[in-house]
Amino acid sequence: MATRAASVSTSADIAEQLGLTTRFSFFTGKGGVGKTTTAAAVAIALARRGAPTLLVSTDPASNLGDLLGIERARVPTPVPELPALSLLDIDPVAAADAYRERVVGPVRGLLPDAAIRQMEEQLSGACTVEIAAFDEFTALLTDPALSERFAHIVFDTAPTGHTLRLLALPTAWTGFLDTAQHGASCLGPMAGLEKQRERYAEAVAALADRARTTVVLVTRAETSPLAEAARASHELAALGMRAQRLVINAMLDADHGDAVARQWIARQRAALHDMPAALRPLPTLELPVRAGSLTGLAPLTALALAPTQPPLEDSDALTAADASAAPSIPELPSIEALAAELAAIGHGAVLTMGKGGVGKTRVATTLAVALAERGVRVHLSTTDPAGRAFELPLETLPTLRVSRIDPVVETARYADEVLGAAGTLSPEERALIEEDLRSPCTEEIAVFKAFARVLAEATHDIVVLDTAPTGHTILLLDAAQAYHRDVLRGSGTMPAEVTALLPRLRDPSFTRVLVVALAEATPVAEAERLELDLVRAGIHPFGWVLNSLLSRTDTRHPALQARAAGEAVHVARACANGRRVWAMPWSAHP
Repeated sequence: MATRAASVSTSADIAEQLGLTTRFSFFTGKGGVGKTTTAAAVAIALARRGAPTLLVSTDPASNLGDLLGIERARVPTPVPELPALSLLDIDPVAAADAYRERVVGPVRGLLPDAAIRQMEEQLSGACTVEIAAFDEFTALLTDPALSERFAHIVFDTAPTGHTLRLLALPTAWTGFLDTAQHGASCLGPMAGLEKQRERYAEAVAALADRARTTVVLVTRAETSPLAEAARASHELAALGMRAQRLVINAMLDADHGDAVARQWIARQRAALHDMPAALRPLPTLELPVRAGSLTGLAPLTALALAPTQPPLEDSDALTAADASAAPSIPELPSIEALAAELAAIGHGAVLTMGKGGVGKTRVATTLAVALAERGVRVHLSTTDPAGRAFELPLETLPTLRVSRIDPVVETARYADEVLGAAGTLSPEERALIEEDLRSPCTEEIAVFKAFARVLAEATHDIVVLDTAPTGHTILLLDAAQAYHRDVLRGSGTMPAEVTALLPRLRDPSFTRVLVVALAEATPVAEAERLELDLVRAGIHPFGWVLNSLLSRTDTRHPALQARAAGEAVHVARACANGRRVWAMPWSAHP
């Protein structure tokens, strides 16, 4: 196993072990890695010292109230059993609605209805939700009244590097994006931030101040979450947020003689051995796997005060009564059954969509191999920077072709197209367009165009696309203004594959979207939100795939078996509303 930073104590509460002394603490990481429980445990530890502490969530499906047994808090609300701790839920969707109205409201009746509709569409995407949530953050970061009331503010879900990069673009403060014909549509909302410029600058300065702000990267000992944590670390450090800590959740040390547990431990050790170099210097705290849901002040306090203590002793085991009392999990069809169904059709596109870390690549690859083994011609394409799909035994699968869409290459190609189409420019005009192209949404558009080229092959073969365009990207491109600004960029021509793409994506006989999730609370909630976003974009998912189900293994390890039993409620939620759901078991080789 790799040597990791060991500058944390093992004999104190979780906040002290992480060395958290700053006023602001931000917890970030992939969905389902344990951000909320870790943030809650830290807030409890701080409050138990007598320091007034505010725990803030920006998750639209926040379960802070459920965790601590109080109603969802729209204003800072004390926890009855621990009055030094208060909760606050920021609803980004409601904040986005209010933000949208602040931007559009003043010009209703002054601009044509078509212009208003374009503004509303531009403000309907994920960028607006992020910026609106940041708008709420700034009040907490800069409000002197809150400074007097709370010694610590702990944020569950930090502003992403995407959001901070948007705020860092100088043009966002100039009003250029309101008027320049080359402005990026995703950044259109930024023009509405001009009035808040001074307050935002103060907030960004607070985030970059090591004496005031610490970032806690929460992850698991798995390749994808560790890679995401490394990317977040790099992005946030580049933006000045360099006071960072690392929490690795769900560690398993004893296998109890269980084969699945041995594989779990081996998989974790391999992931940590190959941990990205950016994470190695960070002060690191490993937390053991928990047998069940951490709900209620008592179990969260236990985690806060003894974070590294295993929740189950070696002698513990699930009794037959415990196992029989767990809700039953329905028999779900396998991914092989899905492959047989698709093979009978013989052509079309299959898109795996989902939040990071849920196993989209595993689902796409498994499905592509199963189709190829049935003699179907398959093109598997991915945007995974590591190109893991190339590890397939292609020599034994003559009907399978693999490619990789490189976001860096595609973005550079797209930027060249934009600058070439712009014609002769003054140095100032070129600088503005180049800055515009540094928007995070430029990569989305570039990759979207590459997807269009690959998807065109699905008229005669089956194309399996790993990491498909998000609903946000589709909405962005569907707006007439977005087409002109982001696709055409003044070139005056629309690529034929892009023209055909949106109708194809919305055609259920051509495209089948698979939403991938884990049978855990946060990944299922995120999958539901993704589904709503897709439906709003006119795309109705073909079904869901629940990945890495422990309940589909024969584990007898106490903690793992308890986690397997806990999957039942999430499987039931995934199967609601008549959804089609396929299952894949947990595997040591994802």
